[in-house]
Amino acid sequence: MDNSYKKALIYEYFTIGYNMIEAAASIFFGALAGSIALIGFGLDSIVESLSGFVLVWRLKKHDTLTEEEEEKIEKKAVRFVGITFFVLGIYVLYESISKIVMQEVPDPSMPGIIIAIISMIIMPVLAYKKYSLGKKMGLKSLVADSKETMVCSILSLALFLGLAGNYFWGFWLADPIAGIVIVIFLFKEGLELLNEDHDD
Repeated sequence: MDNSYKKALIYEYFTIGYNMIEAAASIFFGALAGSIALIGFGLDSIVESLSGFVLVWRLKKHDTLTEEEEEKIEKKAVRFVGITFFVLGIYVLYESISKIVMQEVPDPSMPGIIIAIISMIIMPVLAYKKYSLGKKMGLKSLVADSKETMVCSILSLALFLGLAGNYFWGFWLADPIAGIVIVIFLFKEGLELLNEDHDD
């Protein structure tokens, strides 16, 4: 395995590790505060980890499987991840609307704000490194994964605005609104993956 593939694997292992920690922290603190935006962000991190596992598999097996075998397994994995985005999106949408209708006010969450800020710093840098390496290697899957990482940084901004609105100004509706914004991105990512699977 050449150095480019090794570097790509390092990026993916970091992505998986970071997202799993981020998911656990987001869901834990989201549950404590009753923040659907923070829980939704954590669920998205779980799906991002699944995508990372798929890419790690591809990078490690690229020279041991036939092209037909690789495409067959990858299509199943892509379909699974795409459907997962929709399932999680429906859950977050339901919870967001419920909180608005029932006026369930989430508690302010400083840990959530810190998680969002850290993600806003790390994710764009990681996305750029993946994108540059993917272009250099001519590896479309790594370029696509870099775009998912960039989406994560956009979601971090939405999360930050939602949590900050509640924490600093007591605008509790900012939290479920941020949850709905996250839903839009979940559905968008899911649709793109399923369309990609259909096109293949």
